[in-house]
Amino acid sequence: MYPATEKRFVIANRITIIFLFLVIAAGGIVRSTGSGMGCPDWPKCFNRVIPPTDISQLPEGYEQQYVEGRQKKNERFAKIVQRFGFQKEAEQIRTDPSILVHEEFNAAKTWTEYINRLVGVIVGFCLLATAYFSFQYKKSIPAITIWSVLNLFVVVIQAWLGSIVVSTNLMPWIITIHMVLALVILAIAIYTFYLATTKRNKSLLVNQSSVGIKWLAASSLLVLFIQIIMGTEVRELVDVLRGQDIPRSGWIEAIGASYDYHRILGYITFGLTLVMCWMIKNRFNKESIQSKYALIVIILAVVQMGSGIILARFALPPYMQTTHLVVASLFFGAQYYLMLLMTKAKV
Repeated sequence: MYPATEKRFVIANRITIIFLFLVIAAGGIVRSTGSGMGCPDWPKCFNRVIPPTDISQLPEGYEQQYVEGRQKKNERFAKIVQRFGFQKEAEQIRTDPSILVHEEFNAAKTWTEYINRLVGVIVGFCLLATAYFSFQYKKSIPAITIWSVLNLFVVVIQAWLGSIVVSTNLMPWIITIHMVLALVILAIAIYTFYLATTKRNKSLLVNQSSVGIKWLAASSLLVLFIQIIMGTEVRELVDVLRGQDIPRSGWIEAIGASYDYHRILGYITFGLTLVMCWMIKNRFNKESIQSKYALIVIILAVVQMGSGIILARFALPPYMQTTHLVVASLFFGAQYYLMLLMTKAKV
C-alpha cells in the first residue's frame, strides 16, 4: 500500500505516538510517587549519566551546589517570564522560598525520575526520525513536513521546560504548561499520521456529509482539553495538601471549587461523547474505522469516569491518579483521531 519511503515515516510516526503515551504515563508515575525532584539537576542526574544508588556516591556538599545552580537558572527564567508581562509570576519565581528547598536523596525516587527522562529522550529521537522521514512529503503533502519539523522544535521547548520544572521545585503553573505542551506534541503527531495514512487509503475517510458529528466531536474534545487542564490544577492542589496537616480523606473537600469544576466538565464530556458515538453508530457500518474508534472512545470514557469516581470515593489513591491521567491522554488522542476521520473524502 505504501512506498518504502512513506512506510518508514508511518512506522516512525506510529512508534512516536506510542512513546508519547508512555512518557505521559511515566510522568504520571513520577507525580503520584512524589519523585519529581528525584534528580535535582537536568539533563544529567546528580551530574551523572547513570544516577547513584546510594547516598555515599554523592559528593560532599552537593545540596548547596545544586541549589545555587537552580537559583541562577530561575533568575534567567524569571526575566523571560517578566518580558512577556507576567510580573507576578516572575516575582514568585524570585521570592518563593519553597523553590530552593532541598529534597533528601531517595534512590527509588531518583531512578523513577531517571526512567521518566530516558523515555523522554527516546521520544526525542522518535520525533527526530519522524521529521527526517517527513521530507518524503515535502512536495506531495508539505503540511506533513512542516508539522513534523515544527513538532521537533516544540519537543525541544518541552525538554527545556522540563528543566525549569526541576529548577523551580515543581512550581504548579509550570507543570500545567508542561502537560499542555505534551498534549500539543501528541496532537501534532496524530495529525501527521492521519495525513500520511489517508493519502494512500481514502477509505479511512467518510464519503458522506458528517459536519454535525465533526463539530460535536470538536466540542467534546475542547471540553475534554479544558477538563484535563483543570485536572492538572486539582493535582497541583493535592501536592500542596500533601505537605499540610490535613487527613487524606479530607483532601477533596479542601480542594473546593477546582474539583467541582473538573467533575462537572467530566460529566459534560461524558454526555457529549455518548451522543457523538450514538450518532456514529447509527450512521456508519459497524466494521468501519469510525465505528471501531467510537467504541474505543466510549470504553475510555467509561474507564475515565470510573477512575474519577474511585479517586473521589477512596481518598485519591496514588495508583489511580496515574491511571486517571493516562486514560485521559488516551481518551484525548482517540477522540482527536476520530474527529479527523470525520473529514469527507474528496472525489
